[in-house]
Amino acid sequence: MQRKASARWQGTAKEGSGSLSTQSGTLKDTPYSFVARFGDGKGTNPEELLGASHAGCFTMALSFMLNNAGFTAEAIDTEAAVTLDQVNGAWTVTAIHLTTRARVPKIDAAKFAEIAGNAKANCPISRVLNATITMDAKMVG
Repeated sequence: MQRKASARWQGTAKEGSGSLSTQSGTLKDTPYSFVARFGDGKGTNPEELLGASHAGCFTMALSFMLNNAGFTAEAIDTEAAVTLDQVNGAWTVTAIHLTTRARVPKIDAAKFAEIAGNAKANCPISRVLNATITMDAKMVG
């Protein structure tokens, strides 16, 4: 399986701007820029998209693993906080913190924590990242 996305950039790094598009068309000429990445400018940025990708991947993996263990989540909500730091003078994604809240009937906290930890370690996006990935997963309701 292969998925594609593309980027276009015009101008200098700080004053220029670009657009991102995905094969599915969900993103089509979506703007991104230096000020959207390092400030509060309009548009998206790679780290925000990485966070969305990781949150989505982890949440689907958690649902899948819960199902395989005989549980069905009523709801799973996940946020991924991506940390971008300078490491030896180069901007680097150094950490991602996943915050998950799930409503899963008939599961105890220890079993949920075990399954969530497995999903964190084994979702495809976690496995491709060279960053520390932490998580706070709790059941609600």
